[in-house]
Amino acid sequence: MLLIKIGGGTSLNLSGIANDIAALVEPTVIVHGANGIRNQLAEQLGIKIQTVTSVSGTSSVLSDESVVELAMMAYAGLANKRLVALLQQRGVNALGLSGLDGQVVTARRNPGIRVRSGTKKILLRDQSGRADDVNVDLLNLLIENGYTPVLTMPLIDQNGFAVNSENDDVIAAIHRRMIASKIVFLIEEAGLLEDPRDPSSVLPRLTLRDVADRELEAQGRMARKLRSIRKMLEATPTAITIADGRSAHPLSDALEGKGTVIQ
Repeated sequence: MLLIKIGGGTSLNLSGIANDIAALVEPTVIVHGANGIRNQLAEQLGIKIQTVTSVSGTSSVLSDESVVELAMMAYAGLANKRLVALLQQRGVNALGLSGLDGQVVTARRNPGIRVRSGTKKILLRDQSGRADDVNVDLLNLLIENGYTPVLTMPLIDQNGFAVNSENDDVIAAIHRRMIASKIVFLIEEAGLLEDPRDPSSVLPRLTLRDVADRELEAQGRMARKLRSIRKMLEATPTAITIADGRSAHPLSDALEGKGTVIQ
């Protein structure tokens, strides 16, 4: 099984990605983001999205009720159905699901985000969680009957409520239960960069030890991504490629080894 994570940026070549997926012969599960569409909707609706940084240095969106409702509109709505339509137009029998549907991806609600406020540390509670498990029976049923699952936010917590989460953790949960032969991350860069200011400084090959070393140096969302990848590879080794989702053939390029290959 091939596991594909499509980022949420607005510059990704979704038509090219859909073309490449249509040429695949192996079973595929897709997880996608929609932060670009979410931010556009937030601006149109006058909803403020607040990003907070925990005391450990990890940044994340504070997921209040309005942000979770934005996720339903942007992720499970516009982005999901646009991608499903592109795939259907190319003969891929895609089926879009949020984590809520059939409890396909469940999450454990976060106890809160510990942040600094002046000289004090405070706990911010919101509607966010960490991907905990996947409904393997449902995913296998879909795959065995010729469907391509297209998964996105929000997830469902232990009490049946919608929660926001990180797609990298969703990828890790799926891989843990279904063991992907290869995982591809399609992003708005040519791969992992040695210098974030230099788009040509792609790191072509990394080992698990390299990932751990760079995790210590990284900040914000990149630190979170590298930590998720490290933990995933430590638990269940596989090949991971982080590649440019903006090229003419994003997935084909990634499968040919372009971008950053971690193994």
